[in-house]
Amino acid sequence: MAMSTATASLLRDRHFMTLLVARTLAMLGFAFAPVALAFGILDLPDGTALMLSTVLGFQLAPHVILVLFGGVIADRHPRAYLIAIGEGGVGVCWAAIGYLLLIGFTPLWLLCLFAAGTGIFGSVVYPALTGIIPDLVPVEHLTEGNSWLQLGNATAKLVGIVSGGAVVVWLGGGWALVWAAGVYIVSALLTLTLPKLSTTASKAESMWRQLRDGWDEFASQQWLWVVVLAWGTMYFFFEAMVGVMGPFVSKIDLGGAAGWTMILAGQAVGAMIGVAVSLAWRPKRPLLVGIAFSAVFCGLPGILLGFTLPLWMVVISTVGLGFSFELFTVYWMTAMQLKVSPQALSRVGAYDAFGSILLGPLGLVAAGPAIEAFGVHPSLVFCGVVCTAILGAGILSPGIRHLELNWANADGEVDSSRKAVGIDDPRG
Repeated sequence: MAMSTATASLLRDRHFMTLLVARTLAMLGFAFAPVALAFGILDLPDGTALMLSTVLGFQLAPHVILVLFGGVIADRHPRAYLIAIGEGGVGVCWAAIGYLLLIGFTPLWLLCLFAAGTGIFGSVVYPALTGIIPDLVPVEHLTEGNSWLQLGNATAKLVGIVSGGAVVVWLGGGWALVWAAGVYIVSALLTLTLPKLSTTASKAESMWRQLRDGWDEFASQQWLWVVVLAWGTMYFFFEAMVGVMGPFVSKIDLGGAAGWTMILAGQAVGAMIGVAVSLAWRPKRPLLVGIAFSAVFCGLPGILLGFTLPLWMVVISTVGLGFSFELFTVYWMTAMQLKVSPQALSRVGAYDAFGSILLGPLGLVAAGPAIEAFGVHPSLVFCGVVCTAILGAGILSPGIRHLELNWANADGEVDSSRKAVGIDDPRG
C-alpha cells in the first residue's frame, strides 16, 4: 500500500512527470545513437574498427575532461536550464554526423569534431540530473522516483535499440542519427518547462574552491570513492568490449547490426526487470547486493562472444547484465541522494561520472589496436574476465559491505559526514 501511494503521488506530480517524459525521450535518442554511429562508420567504404574507436574516443574524452566543471556549474545555476542546453547541443551534433553520413562526406577529423561536441554538451547533463531529482522529488519518495526514471530509461533503451537497429538495417546509420537528434531536441524543450529552482552553491566563491569542497565531500566517504575507483577501472575494459569489439565481432559472426541489436535489446529487457525488482526489494546493504550482481554479469557477454557461443546465450547473458546494472544504479543514486549534502550533490555526481568514465576513452582507443594485434575473440575474453575480477574485488571494501540504508525511514538517513565540508543540510 505504501509503495502504491508513493507511486501515485509521484505520477500526479506535473513536474516529476515532465522530467520522466523528458528523460525517457533523451534515453530513446541515446539508445539510437550507439548502434547508428557504430554501423554507420563500419559500413563506410573506408570504415574500420580503428576508425570507430577513434571517433568514440573523441566523443568520450571531452566529457571526461569537462564533467567536473559541469558539476560545479550545476550546483551554481538552474539545473533544468543546463540539462536542456546539454541535450539540445548533443542533438545538434548527432544531426550533423547523421547529415555527413547521408551525403557521404565523412573525413575523420570532421566526424571526430562533432563527436567531441556531443561529449562537451553532455558533460553537464549527468551532474545536473543527479541534483535535480531530489530538487523535484520528496526525500521519502526518492527510491520510487529513481526507479521510475530508470524504468523509463530501460523502456526507452529497449524501444530505441530495436527500432534503431531496424532503421540502421533499412535506411542506414545517417537517418538513425538524425532521428536520435530530433528526440534529444524535443527532450531539451520539455526540460525547459521545469521550475528554475534557486541554486544551492554560492556564485561568490571561486569554481576551484567549490570543486575542492566537492572533492572533500567525495573523499570523506569510503563507499563513494571505492565504487567509483572499481567502476572506473572496469570501464576501460568494458568500453573496449561493448563500444568497439562487440559491434566488430557482430559484423563478422552475427550478421552485423541485426545481431548486435538483439544483444543490446537483451540488456534493455534485463534493465526493465532490474528496475521492477528495485521497486520491491530493499536490501539492508544495497550497494553490496548491486555490485555482487554486477560482478557476476558484467564480463559474461564478452566471454561468450569471444568463444563464439550461440547468439541466444549471449542475449541471455546481456539480460543479466542489464538487470544487475539497473538494480545497482537505483541503489547507487538513492544512496548518494540520501548520504551526500544537497549543496554538493551535483559536484559529487560529477566526481562519480569523472572517475567512472575516466579511462573509457583510452579503452575505446585501445580496442582497435588490440583487435589488430591479438584478434577480436581473444580480446573479448580477456576484457570480460578482467571486468568481472575488478568488480568482484570491490566487494572486499568494508565501506561497501557495511553501508546500510533504513528504507522504512529514508528521511532519517542523512549521514553526519555530510557536514564534512561545512555545509548545512536544510533537511536537518
